Amino acid sequence: MTDTPTEFDTRHKSKTILDGRDRAGARSMLRAIGLDDEDFKKPVVGVAHSWIETMPCNIGLRRLAEGVKRGIREAGGVPLELNTVAISDGVTMGTEGMNASLISREVIADSIELVGRGHYFDAIVILAACDKTLPGSAMALTRLDVPGFVLYGGSILPGNFRGRDVTIQEVYEGIGANAAGKMSDEDLYELERVACPGPGACGGQFTANTMATAIEVLGLSPVGMASPPQADPTKQEIAYQAGLLVMDQLRRGLKPSDILTRQSFLNGIAVAAGTGGSTNIVLHFLAMAKEAGIDLSIDDFNPVSENTPIIADLKPSGKYTAVDVHKAGGIQLITKRLIEGGKIDGSQLTPSGKTLAEEVQDAQETPGQQVILSVEHAKKATGGLAVLKGNLAPEGAVIKVAGEGRSRHQGPARIFESGEDAQAAVLSGQIVAGDVVVIRYEGPRGAPGMPEMLGVTAALVGEGLGESVALITDGRFSGATRGFMVGHVAPEAAVGGPIAALREGDLVTIDIEKKSIDVELSPEAIAARLAAWKPQRAKYESGVFAKYASLVSSAAEGAVTRPTL
Repeated sequence: MTDTPTEFDTRHKSKTILDGRDRAGARSMLRAIGLDDEDFKKPVVGVAHSWIETMPCNIGLRRLAEGVKRGIREAGGVPLELNTVAISDGVTMGTEGMNASLISREVIADSIELVGRGHYFDAIVILAACDKTLPGSAMALTRLDVPGFVLYGGSILPGNFRGRDVTIQEVYEGIGANAAGKMSDEDLYELERVACPGPGACGGQFTANTMATAIEVLGLSPVGMASPPQADPTKQEIAYQAGLLVMDQLRRGLKPSDILTRQSFLNGIAVAAGTGGSTNIVLHFLAMAKEAGIDLSIDDFNPVSENTPIIADLKPSGKYTAVDVHKAGGIQLITKRLIEGGKIDGSQLTPSGKTLAEEVQDAQETPGQQVILSVEHAKKATGGLAVLKGNLAPEGAVIKVAGEGRSRHQGPARIFESGEDAQAAVLSGQIVAGDVVVIRYEGPRGAPGMPEMLGVTAALVGEGLGESVALITDGRFSGATRGFMVGHVAPEAAVGGPIAALREGDLVTIDIEKKSIDVELSPEAIAARLAAWKPQRAKYESGVFAKYASLVSSAAEGAVTRPTL
């Protein structure tokens, strides 16, 4: 931490709600929770988290929050804790509950912003762990624009299945293998029991770890604090240090708007591409950039990915887990390698006030590690993400190419109107080599909520079709997805996108080198089919799903909700 006192008013927000005769009522209420006259002279720091008992990802966040609060108190602040919601993608996968996942990102951002504005926090630390809590937290922090950062709760430890490390990825692929008769019921049960051994977010470079990595490089998370797993004994000390750091950041008046730039977002994209990370980075970074007022579009992802080699051998396409990254030298070693290779700009700021390059210059590599490579000896010459466009996706679609040997697939469309129908077809042997599985009406508005398709994609892999079948959808994929799978097709079917015009047997071509996704139909034929197309009736007419569907934008714009002013 730096020691550079300034004239910044550390009570720049809280004095509005606490100072003066007219605020006696507010102070009286707060005395009831234990605050006193001395506390009313100190800055108020929110400590937000998404602790919840519905998943392992966030189960340890309340304990970590205590460490953060201790650091804030010792550094002269008054911490106030608050809680928000979370939805587990892994638990809800393949059910209607999965629709709630992406919607929760907006609810998380809205609820933290609401409390932060309502109670005039001078600064904030937001603890997050699972997939949507991380971008939702970053969006809230950016909206509030007070000193603070996102603190990652940490990865889960890998499970051990007969001598090898496993994650939830192997369980979902095991379901497909079991359906194909390649794994016994007893083996699947044993795998289920050991894959998730304790607290923490899913263990590969899936969405949670991808976002934690990217947010650290972006500058909204302290360098070096994300890598240790949630069960690591050092995590409590990290939380305490985070409490001290936010008070230092507050004294300097360093806000997200001082840190975030277009280049910092490009840095974050590069580290996601360079670690074979989740396609969900596209949705979340577009949404986060919009909140920050940064000019970023879906067209910015290909140039960065093409210029960034994959330098981490991580699941789902590689060998290792996020815990192995920590043991090898951490996210800071990955960052150092990419700076040295000229792939990211080390001059961007971090919450400490130091540059990214300064923060990682002393990163230590564990001798003999094989997890984190160099730019010169990369696993793959180009990054793990590609945005495709064509007559099926004029606004764009996204594919993960980290572990793919194929660069092109052509085959007949097999049409399904939901992920559940597609998974049933896969598990019952109706999909064959060469097919292009099409799952539509699963987009931001159509589902609504753009559910993930891990159940389907993992079933394809488990059935032995991962190398011979393609899949396209206007829904999303889990970070654990691997194979020739194209998601985020936009415009989506529910708004009359070309994917709605597809029919069984239409010839679809996906070409990674050309960055294209097309159906062999003339523009006139597509237009004629869409002219006869009728939108589906809305699946929800009230409640949070209906509100979201009425406000959400295209996946190509980050699937953000837009006020109707």
